[in-house]
Order: sequence, then C-alpha cells, then structure tokens
Amino acid sequence: MEEKKDIQKKTAMLDHPVLTLDDRLLLPAGKELTSKALDELIATNKGTSFQELSFLEYGTVKQDMLHILQKPPCNIMLNRTVTLTLMKKLRFIPPTLEFLDYFKESDFYTYRHSLVVFATSTSLARDLLEEPEDWIVEVMAGAIHDFGKISVPLQILRKKDPLTRAERNILEHHALAGFVLLSYYLQDRQSFAARVAKEHHERIDGSGYPLGISLKDRMVEIIAACDVYDALLSPRPYRPTAYDNRTALEEITGMAQEGKLSWEVVQCLVSHNRKDRPHFRETKVSAEKRGTPPADNLYGVVVEKELKCPNCHGSSIKKKTYKEDVKNISYECRNCGKEFDEDDLINIEMDEY
Repeated sequence: MEEKKDIQKKTAMLDHPVLTLDDRLLLPAGKELTSKALDELIATNKGTSFQELSFLEYGTVKQDMLHILQKPPCNIMLNRTVTLTLMKKLRFIPPTLEFLDYFKESDFYTYRHSLVVFATSTSLARDLLEEPEDWIVEVMAGAIHDFGKISVPLQILRKKDPLTRAERNILEHHALAGFVLLSYYLQDRQSFAARVAKEHHERIDGSGYPLGISLKDRMVEIIAACDVYDALLSPRPYRPTAYDNRTALEEITGMAQEGKLSWEVVQCLVSHNRKDRPHFRETKVSAEKRGTPPADNLYGVVVEKELKCPNCHGSSIKKKTYKEDVKNISYECRNCGKEFDEDDLINIEMDEY
C-alpha cells in the first residue's frame, strides 16, 4: 500500500487528447488525471460488459508465438511449453485484442513486440517473483503495455528520419494514453495493466517518463526491461540495423550501472541467455563493452526545425532575457515583430497531428 501511495504523488496532465481506435474522445488535452477525473470517465463505461476471449486462440496469435519461440534469442531464453501453457490461461476483452489487430495490420513491429515482451516477461517473472501464482494475471500486462500507441499517428511510429521535439512529445504521450484507455476499458484505474501502460518507461532513478517517478514495482520493472531489450534487438524505422544480442545485453547492463534498472533483473536476463542457465543470483555480469551499437541508430536524436514566425512565417531573431538570474529564450519575427517562444512552435506543430 505504501508503494501505491508513493506512485500517486505526482498527478499527470494530458498534453494531447486521448481517443479510442474508432476516434471517440475520452479525455481532451489539458485534462489533469486526478482520481476524480478518471472515476468520472470510468463511470461512463460502467454499463458496458465484454465477453472475455482466449488470448492464445485469438487470430493468429498462437501461430505467430510459435514462430517467435523458434527464433533467437527466444529459442534459448524461453521455455516453449511454459509460455504456451500460461497463454492458454489468459483471457482478454475485445477492445484490448483489437489493439493487436490494429498493429498487426498497420505496424507489425508493435504487434510482434507485444508478444515478445509478454513471453520474456513471463520467463523472468518465474525466477524473480517469490509467489509464482501471482504473476499469471499480472504478466498479461506485458502483451498490452503499448496499448496507448493507438493514439500515436502512424507517420510518427514509422518515421525513418529523426523526430522533432513535438513528434517526440506525441510519441511519449502513449504512456499516459494507455493508462487512460485501459482504465476506461477495464473499468479500474488501479488495474495492473493500466499501471504498466503508464509506468513501463519510468526508471528506478526517476529518469524516465511520463512522471519521472522512481520505479519500485518489480513486475513493472521486469516488463520495462524486456521492453528495452526487445526494442534493441529489433530493426526499427529509425534504426534499420538491429543490435546484436551481446551489445543489447551490454546496453541493459549499462542501465543497471546508471541506476535505471536493478542488478537482479539484469542478472536474470543475462542468465536466461546462457545455455547452462545458472541461477540469476549466481550469474556474473561483465561490465566490459565489446559489442558495437549500430552506426545507423537515430533513436533519441531530435531534429530542430527552423524557427519560423507562427504569424507570418518570417525569419526570427533569438532573444535572451534574465529575470532573477533565470535565463529565458524567446524569438522576435524580423518581419512582423511578433514575439513567441519554442513552446508556441511545438504547440503549432502538434496541432498538425
């Protein structure tokens, strides 16, 4: 209970509206995600009931999962029988399964990534959690941790060039969007799946997003680590060449060295990549860097757009002012004299989406 109270100390504000796949507005931009606001939203869905469907038997999930389990590193890391047995126990409501349909059709990486994060999370959870039965329901959140990406325009998800700051802001918005959407559909703002959607980009040292809180829940951390691991191993529009497995593990190890992930989770991930499968507490993790990250990686690169006046599109002059020793940057149009700041430009660009 103390842990949940700590997580709720920071209240989020939506930078963008949250819409369903059929373009229904759930919450507008600027809405503060207070308990009251979320409860009021959930109340609008209280009369709705869904028949739960088998996760494994839905669409081509079983066929696609079998294919994933045959490919490295999953063929080494994962126990096929255990993974499929667990998947048989899981049931989802239609709106969450429609998420899989949408991305299988429009962005296959996100679809495949969801299945891989689910499978690798189950494997690590079996070792790291003290009560194995408890994670059966919890780990299902690994399959829908990116639910909020239905709110991100496909041209951003598929973009091969560096993102602008506005595009990066929209992309990162998927964490809060997923929290709102799953709270609404599951009719519970405290559901584990909704919390995973919100927190899977948070880090132990508070350096993550969207709230910059200290990640304390071990199951959420497991999903967060598996999310990063598979993202590194997969070709992406911004990085056509994937990381090799050794280099990906070195990147994850670096996150532990920086205090972003716990050493136990990293040890467990490394243990599952070794053929002799030592107990994670006995696994030695080398800090030596011998891998080579892809040279064509644009992840995290943000391009600065030319600052044009939002009024007349003329060129601008950068101005620095100081108030109580705090520097403020603004711009003045050479043509019309209008003053504006970078937030104005970001908001204009975001409106385009």
